[in-house]
Amino acid sequence: MNGMHKIYIFLLVSSILAGCAPAVIVGGGAVSAAHDRRTLGSFVEDQNIELKAYEAIAKDQDLKKQSHIAVTSYNGVVLLSGQTPSAELRAKAEARVRSISKVKKVHNELSIAAPSSLGARSNDTWVTSKVKTSLLKVKGHKDFDPTRVKVVTENGTVYLMGILKPAEATDVVDVVRQVGGVQRVVKIFEYQNNSNNPAAPTPAETPSPAATTYPATSY
Repeated sequence: MNGMHKIYIFLLVSSILAGCAPAVIVGGGAVSAAHDRRTLGSFVEDQNIELKAYEAIAKDQDLKKQSHIAVTSYNGVVLLSGQTPSAELRAKAEARVRSISKVKKVHNELSIAAPSSLGARSNDTWVTSKVKTSLLKVKGHKDFDPTRVKVVTENGTVYLMGILKPAEATDVVDVVRQVGGVQRVVKIFEYQNNSNNPAAPTPAETPSPAATTYPATSY
């Protein structure tokens, strides 16, 4: 376990012992597990998967120098987004991530292209912010929490991850499709049964999700 992993786990455990909701600092950003439907173990493991994935990709000099790759893990389901110049490198990135322990499924959404410009990435950040704000418009669900939706934007395509009830997921997609700047929406949700049990779904209840794409209704 490297130094970053140790610091991460120390901060997480300290917050639990202090009797508060886990608030963890990773790479300078604050991450809250307060209302997450993942188990605490899955929450920690997702952070570890992302760190290990970036380390694995960085070890390949071609991937490191020629590609722009973002790794997002949610409940062991990994999204690869960004750009890489060849199908060979695209497959290599997926293979490296797929070999990491606790990874259940990899959605390889890497485009075969040159890395996006700084301007395009800045625009994606702006779109992500607008999408997160738009989730406050999702109504009619007793315990829906917008922070349970992980939003990743790449070249105007918005990827949505998380553990939601089917009706919640439908309404989330409908709202996000109408956000200005969103070109298309890709849904990568896991579904929770409509029951009183707040625990994350077991593999038997929810198979590994398939990505579903929806066109935007506003540009």
